Amino acid sequence: MKTKGSGRINTYQICLVAMAVVINIVGGQIALMLRLPVYLDSIGTILTGAVLGPWFGMLPNLLSGIFMGMTVDIYSLYFAPVGMITGIMSGILLHGETAGKSVKGRWIFLKGLGVSVPGTIMSAVINAALFGGVTSSGSTVIVQLLARTPLGLTGSIFAVQFLTDYIDRCVSIFAVSVILPLVSGELRRRISGGR
Repeated sequence: MKTKGSGRINTYQICLVAMAVVINIVGGQIALMLRLPVYLDSIGTILTGAVLGPWFGMLPNLLSGIFMGMTVDIYSLYFAPVGMITGIMSGILLHGETAGKSVKGRWIFLKGLGVSVPGTIMSAVINAALFGGVTSSGSTVIVQLLARTPLGLTGSIFAVQFLTDYIDRCVSIFAVSVILPLVSGELRRRISGGR
């Protein structure tokens, strides 16, 4: 895998992906422990997509999904493709844009929509087909409550998944857009592969 600047993957990029994996794991564990209806496991993924583009963007969630799935939360393994789609979409929609400035106001909500919808579709299909709406997430409670309404189980999964994914992605994009302008220009240049 080559990058634009130098044509090779550099140490800074490897470290960014590794740090993003840790951010995903820590965020996901906080959400699990507090039984939050959001996931907080895509901040590192969105950060990597915004800085290095779509192909690098899919790596952190793939790696953190495998690690989490094999250690503490088996559901993370099954939902790793969702994070990979999130990384690709954040790379497409945010790459280069958030490097020097924050995404503000309505742009957070619009970019959040673009980043979350493809992954939400994949996530809802995985949830409905494999788990019947019952996962380790705090949103499971909401799904089970809504399943008794005219929406039914499948409709409830899609509705709750869209809402929780969208809120989660907006929070993640906001966090990334606050963090990135604080990074020095020299470090950003080295991470991006510039000489």
